[in-house]
Amino acid sequence: MLTRSILVLNIDNLRDLRKFSSAIAAATERTAERLLVIIFCERFNASTNLSHTQSWKEVQTLLTCVYVETTRVAQEADRILLDVDVLLRGLDAEEIPVKNDGWDHLFVIEGDSTNYPLPSWTSTLSIIALSAQTPNNSETHVDEDAGTLTSLPSTFPVVALGGTFDHLHSGHKILLSMAAWIAHEKVIVGVTDDKLLQKKSNKEVLESLAVRIERVYHFMEFFNPGLIYDIVPIDDVYGPTAVDPNIQALVVSKETLGGASAIAKFRKEKNFPALHCFVIDVISPTSANLEAEDMEMLRKAKMSSTFIREWIMRKQAEPNKL
Repeated sequence: MLTRSILVLNIDNLRDLRKFSSAIAAATERTAERLLVIIFCERFNASTNLSHTQSWKEVQTLLTCVYVETTRVAQEADRILLDVDVLLRGLDAEEIPVKNDGWDHLFVIEGDSTNYPLPSWTSTLSIIALSAQTPNNSETHVDEDAGTLTSLPSTFPVVALGGTFDHLHSGHKILLSMAAWIAHEKVIVGVTDDKLLQKKSNKEVLESLAVRIERVYHFMEFFNPGLIYDIVPIDDVYGPTAVDPNIQALVVSKETLGGASAIAKFRKEKNFPALHCFVIDVISPTSANLEAEDMEMLRKAKMSSTFIREWIMRKQAEPNKL
């Protein structure tokens, strides 16, 4: 079992990741503590001028496919606290600023001769080649939103989002990554204050506000170090959106659409500019829409802070198990 591993993938287009599912699963199965997945694609090259808002669905699908697969495998192996990060880079990117922080191995795809812009120290890592598969239908279907997004700018100066972000997990990372994806100056993240979480289940293992803020900040800096990140405590649904007119976009999950409506009403009453609302909806590796049963499973177990706290409490009750 490896402790900390890196997996690099070169995809042809943003809709085709299924052929790498087995490689993603294999890398996850063999990694105990931390897995970094770096996805390279020519469409991420600066010269392509890819619109970040118009590619919202495609990029969200891409991230979700990786995070769902790694979360599934980690849960089956009872390694719930496996830390997985996904980075998106163009092949023309400058050397990726990943620190030599105890990484064990580098996973690559068999036959891949791509000259990746990786740090020079990665050449000292042991390399493990994994096989890719050729699915019968190589494209993952994505519902198009082009009609509603073509009039938007590629990115916005300031994007906001909020959440509890307890035991930062894959669902959180999709939300945070997509907020950074559509911003070009600053992302404001509201983190729920401790005093609002007293009725949470298993609150004794709920991370403190300071820890949650720190973990959110470090993840955002890692995903895109070129932005400003303002991570602030919030004690209501509005947070900074109630006092800052210089926010153009809001990222929410389907579960928090109600909060987005309340924010829109509040800002209208204050004559603040309306926010462009972008919604995260969990997508499976093979379909743009999950069946209700699968969606419920993912919500409750795969990407849930509640599930993680339950697992921690269960493990703490088993000597030498955590």
